[in-house]
Amino acid sequence: MGRGDKRTTKGKIWRGSHGKTRSKKTNRPHQQVKKEEKKNG
Repeated sequence: MGRGDKRTTKGKIWRGSHGKTRSKKTNRPHQQVKKEEKKNG
């Protein structure tokens, strides 16, 4: 597992490819997770 391995992040960077282990940046906005509000009383 190293630079020659297609499945690892190092291998993807070395080859210049993308996939599940090294996905490209997307311009879609991130979903905001709502935190539960604490109720007093």
